Amino acid sequence: MLNNAKILSIAIVTFLSTYNTKFFSYSDAPESWQIGIQDPATPNMEGMINFHNYIMIFLISIGIFVLWMLYKVITDFDEEVNPVPEKFTHSSALEIIWTILPAVILMFIAVPSFGLLYSLDELIDPTLTLKIVGHQWYWSYEYSDYNQLDGGETLAFDSYLTPEGPDLPYGSFRLLEVDNRVVLPTNTHIRLLITSADVLHCWAVPSFGVKVDACPGRLSQASLFIKREGTYFGQCSEICGVNHGFMPIVVVSCPINEYVNWITEKMPELNN
Repeated sequence: MLNNAKILSIAIVTFLSTYNTKFFSYSDAPESWQIGIQDPATPNMEGMINFHNYIMIFLISIGIFVLWMLYKVITDFDEEVNPVPEKFTHSSALEIIWTILPAVILMFIAVPSFGLLYSLDELIDPTLTLKIVGHQWYWSYEYSDYNQLDGGETLAFDSYLTPEGPDLPYGSFRLLEVDNRVVLPTNTHIRLLITSADVLHCWAVPSFGVKVDACPGRLSQASLFIKREGTYFGQCSEICGVNHGFMPIVVVSCPINEYVNWITEKMPELNN
């Protein structure tokens, strides 16, 4: 009996580990058949996940209650159980309860959402500004804080999808890797200015909790504060044409000293 219980426990643990590995992604890149949320890398994304889990408590409770009510209605009001219909009476107390209770539940949901919405819109005095321009079908990035260069040039570059073949490094993600990655420092308040040069695009990185439309003739703004180092992957989330699925986004976050070294290496290229 002990051996059977041990075998059963091992089987359950193996199934759960396989299930989590198969359907949930505990990384900063998507996985096949993933249904879970990627690891958060910003306080905003952490707040979104916490709010999602908070909302699920109400959804599950309401779903169980509704299913229980349906079950009671089907069983208690069956023709075989009650062949003669009973009289229905008006209940003012019941109507008051089912009017006030949903309003109270909505208040419990609304109050935490206000704080999250305000935190998403808040933009603290940024240390760094990154301009993002969507094109058909690639992204352009500009570090506009470094415009005191010869000729007034800024640190800017284009980021294209790395095609399959010898250019794609071994072990890289197919259709998610780019030739020029964006490098940003950790623990730094960053301002994102996003626009488009042609049609609607959308700059979205799941681990950041950032999903901002790039609209032609309009400058959208978002805030970013990366808490940990890593490489984060995203894609254009707006149907922008035939090559919509080939506009990946790759952001590398590093300590501030490594970021300064990267900027120092890039700036002489603009002076030559």
